[in-house]
Amino acid sequence: MKIGMDKIGFFTPPTYVDMVELAKVRDVDPNKYLIGIGQEKMSIASNNYDAVAMAANAAQAILTEEDKEQIDMILFATESGVDQSKSGATWVHDLVGIQPFVRSVELKQACYSATAGLQLAMGHIALHPESKVLLLASDIAKYGLNTGGEPTQGAGAVAILLSAEPRILEIEKESATYTEDIDDFWRPNYSELAFVDGKYSNEAYLNTLKASWGRYKDQQHANLSDFEALVFHVPYTKMGRKALQALEDEMTEEVTERFNTYYESAIRYNKTVGNIYTGSLYLSLLSLLEQADELPSDARIGLFSYGSGAVGEFFIGKVQAGYKDYLQTTAHEAQLNNRHKLSIEEYEDLLTHPVEVDEAGNASFTASEVISKEDFIFMAVREHRRQYGKMNEYAGQGE
Repeated sequence: MKIGMDKIGFFTPPTYVDMVELAKVRDVDPNKYLIGIGQEKMSIASNNYDAVAMAANAAQAILTEEDKEQIDMILFATESGVDQSKSGATWVHDLVGIQPFVRSVELKQACYSATAGLQLAMGHIALHPESKVLLLASDIAKYGLNTGGEPTQGAGAVAILLSAEPRILEIEKESATYTEDIDDFWRPNYSELAFVDGKYSNEAYLNTLKASWGRYKDQQHANLSDFEALVFHVPYTKMGRKALQALEDEMTEEVTERFNTYYESAIRYNKTVGNIYTGSLYLSLLSLLEQADELPSDARIGLFSYGSGAVGEFFIGKVQAGYKDYLQTTAHEAQLNNRHKLSIEEYEDLLTHPVEVDEAGNASFTASEVISKEDFIFMAVREHRRQYGKMNEYAGQGE
């Protein structure tokens, strides 16, 4: 029985920052952003788009009423959780309208946890072939103004419907994982912003790639030439290029050229969205599937997932015949092309004015005019309870 991705979609907020404009204001050569880290635009989330709202928007775009009746597990992967106890999956379950007999949990391990969710879903479907699992990866990468990490921010969510006999990508059973206790990137409970040792984190990423790929290669007697393409976790798109370079000693000239060509398609979305932590690998996979020419049926894609701290996994997806028919390429391209460009002043105002709850546990804030009426949004806090709904229900909730 095949198990894997039957549907996949993504959502990103309708506002972004142009990296050239940011570079000029920061008195930096724009090529440091455009070439040095490989980023062109950076999605910015207003207060109305937290991890829950973005995940709900990604989910509603791919689910039919039949899907909602068949889903019996929701796995919410994030490092931008909004509650220390309650899972973001429960809010999404209600907002999207999924049937009540569902297991809903939140998973955390830096940028890796969506892959942990993928593997949990695989096991569940193997035991219950009639089931469908909704996997959500939703995050806001936030480092603060004038910091080293500022140009590697972003916001967005990926939603994946997993099932038996998938129409887009079969996930092979064999994989290789690697764990090491390190401090390359972390965010204590008392800090809104992450701490990162950038150079060390890059080294840790590449070491984990080599370790997990090496384990897979030895166990499965594999070669890189077995794969049509490689897709990586990309906190910024230059990181994936470094990953390819780290493996070049094992590639023929033909394989190197093929991987680099596919990589251009695999980073098209990430270049204009930025870092979305748990969803970055899967946004890159979606970009490859939608932006590259149709891959051969049963072509094998090698995927590398990395989460600081650190956990990594190398695993394989096998392309299904006719997969292009089940993608939402036109809608995704329109979503990216129709965003509103923020001035640097507007961007800085958004980043420096988070939601503030008063002593009674209430908070209200104004919704942006560029939000679609059909978007799910974070509306307000009432007596310490977060309020969500569609934008067209927002009247009376804001200031």
